[in-house]
Amino acid sequence: MRVGAFVLAAQFPGQGQGEALHRAVRTTELAEESGLDTVWLAEHHFVPYGVCPSAVTLAALLLGRTRHIRVGTAVSVLPNVHPVALGEQAALLHLVSGGRFTLGVGRGGPWVDLEVFGTGLSAYERDFPEALELLLRWLRGSRVGASGDRFHFREVAVVPRADELTYPGGRPETIMACTSPRSVRLAARHGLPMLLGMHCGDEEKAEMVALWRTHARAAGLAPAEIENAPHVSAGVVQLADSRAAASETLVKAMPGWLRQGLGAHVTVDGRSRSMRDPVAYTELLCALHPVGPPRLAADRLAATAERTGITRFALLVEGSGDLAATEENVRRLGTEVLPLLA
Repeated sequence: MRVGAFVLAAQFPGQGQGEALHRAVRTTELAEESGLDTVWLAEHHFVPYGVCPSAVTLAALLLGRTRHIRVGTAVSVLPNVHPVALGEQAALLHLVSGGRFTLGVGRGGPWVDLEVFGTGLSAYERDFPEALELLLRWLRGSRVGASGDRFHFREVAVVPRADELTYPGGRPETIMACTSPRSVRLAARHGLPMLLGMHCGDEEKAEMVALWRTHARAAGLAPAEIENAPHVSAGVVQLADSRAAASETLVKAMPGWLRQGLGAHVTVDGRSRSMRDPVAYTELLCALHPVGPPRLAADRLAATAERTGITRFALLVEGSGDLAATEENVRRLGTEVLPLLA
């Protein structure tokens, strides 16, 4: 079982943006010291929900500050960038880190980001499959051109070549955030493991894994590749000596952050959007995920693995909003939970 930390660089009410970013860096350093497998970095634009606007940039810093832990994006929002630019960055980080970088990509949302960066609503609504296919060709090839509906350019050399590193697969590990049957089918067609959201329970995640396997078989993936696909389950972890104490920590801190952060999202076309009730959502996360004493946390992770077949986890560790509490949470995850899963 591979347990990692999910880092949003969340700006809680009353905090500065630099404080949130410092906590993200410190969390990564402690995650490596505590024996965690991966740090997963989110990116957002123009909202305090997360103040990291470039997960690949922060990943570069953190790969330079660490020696063993993997660093991944969860996710790089593909409609906001050119696929070749993202592919170049991923190959660079893959090579200079000795294969410790994982590229997670996703479709994002219909946010004002699309207007600011000039990619337009079609990049979100229609063009994601074409962008993903181009990105994967770049990561897997030596020369690439494009003649699609959105991307047109003459064939050029791929520099640097990600497959020059003798790492499994010869290129950066790539995963895809999936939230719908359509995205599950697209990921399976390309043989990409899924990143499944923290709002999903075990039953829903098991259904998505089963659907992915069905589409992967139809796409001709090898049985071993299908059975051993390293999907990732996102969640929340908060450790305390009792379940009540751990839940209380999150219920006190997370609703204010969620209300402020999610409420700041603006759609690009003025479409209406609904927001989850922050308190009810926090309580749902406490019920679904390893929130409580270390033994309960280990049991919940093991149960999710048993029910879904997923053995990789990206766990939000900063739900308290406090640096010292986050540090203790990460240390306890490494020293008290991981040994119970070994």
